Amino acid sequence: MIESVLFKGVQLLKGQDIVTGDVWIEAGKIKAVQPQLSASAEQVIHEPNLLLMPGVIDAHVHFRDPGHAHKETLYSGSRAAASGGVTTFFDMPNTNPATTTLAAMAQKKQVAAETSLVNYNFFIGATPHNLDDLCQVENVAGIKIYVGSSTGDLLVDGHEALSQIFASANKLIAVHSEDEATIRANQQQYQGSENVSDHNRVRSPEAAILCTQRLCELALAHQQRLHICHLTTQEEAEYLTQNWAQFQSVISTEVTPQHLHFVAPDLYEKWGTFGQINPPIRDQRHQDALWQALLSGVIGMIATDHAPHQVSEKALPYGQAPSGMPGVEWVLPVMLEYMNQGRMSLAQVSHWLSAGPAQTFGILNKGHIKPGYDADLVLVDLSANREVTREQCVSKCGWSPYEGLRLRGWPVATMVNGQVVYREGDFFEDIKGKEVQLSPQQMRNQVHSN
Repeated sequence: MIESVLFKGVQLLKGQDIVTGDVWIEAGKIKAVQPQLSASAEQVIHEPNLLLMPGVIDAHVHFRDPGHAHKETLYSGSRAAASGGVTTFFDMPNTNPATTTLAAMAQKKQVAAETSLVNYNFFIGATPHNLDDLCQVENVAGIKIYVGSSTGDLLVDGHEALSQIFASANKLIAVHSEDEATIRANQQQYQGSENVSDHNRVRSPEAAILCTQRLCELALAHQQRLHICHLTTQEEAEYLTQNWAQFQSVISTEVTPQHLHFVAPDLYEKWGTFGQINPPIRDQRHQDALWQALLSGVIGMIATDHAPHQVSEKALPYGQAPSGMPGVEWVLPVMLEYMNQGRMSLAQVSHWLSAGPAQTFGILNKGHIKPGYDADLVLVDLSANREVTREQCVSKCGWSPYEGLRLRGWPVATMVNGQVVYREGDFFEDIKGKEVQLSPQQMRNQVHSN
């Protein structure tokens, strides 16, 4: 283990500008950030042509562990994360068995402590019957409620059960917001369809907005912190924007890079069932509204919803193919490409991928390059211009929805708690991440305070 590191003459983001400076790290913490430092260190990294950014915090991944190791594990998912500059992930509970009890959460944290190369935490899944576990579990990212179809016992859509959770929860509630009754009615209408474009009609915009309105009303009624995962519709974006004055103290939301990048029907024509995810990729009007909500600050962060499946599974016909696509490896290059195109600033990229998630979830000492913060960092080559290929995929699923896309700006090295865990294709697997510490009070006080 290296106790001290000095970055000399790297590029740093200061406000809206890129400046040159030094960063001194001791015992996994950032000790000082100055234009020039004379401190000594065990390891000196001199990279004048590279940009040092806060590590990406991906607060929405499905690493499939336990139960579906052929798709991903906490180990393989953490390697994919490290290769993409992601230094912290929050994993979802729809595993097998689902993470719905104190024992299941403890087991998951133990496996992560032994195998994950990057920092980690987890959501506990709500069922109609596990309120005690939801309230008793400590130091988790939040309670995840699947209000639309999900696996096993994770569906919670009854008014009484939802109201009880919102009234009693002592931590953030994150939701998959789709109305189950609407989805089921649509499924009957399109039963037997093998047209993947019908996925948008089954999981319709109406299903999303009905559920989001219902959940926001519950959050306001109980003054309960609510986080809406993977926003997808114009209707939801406009509803949140119109009511933002009363919502912003208790409600936050995220968008995925795939919903910002892909549009229907083009996606389905090119990718077929490989483009099938929940909630779906929608048409241009929805994507335009998501961009507007992101740029205006209503959407406060970006998360990947990394949901890997093997190629053989995704190649099945519509109706048999599972929903989900990988993304944790490419979120930073994709957003840097949009920065290069002029859609956003570098400061916005850093906020939405690092500071925003830290603020939303009350993550202590992460998301910034400041003295006293954890040394979770990514070195980026903004001039790197290369194509996404299947051969470079690190995830066990072995494919990328971005295959063939040229992206400008790629991670070169990833540092977790002051230790380099990845550099230019090499992994340093003696390094392990740590459980992320969360502050519910800080999260409540700081949501959308930027």
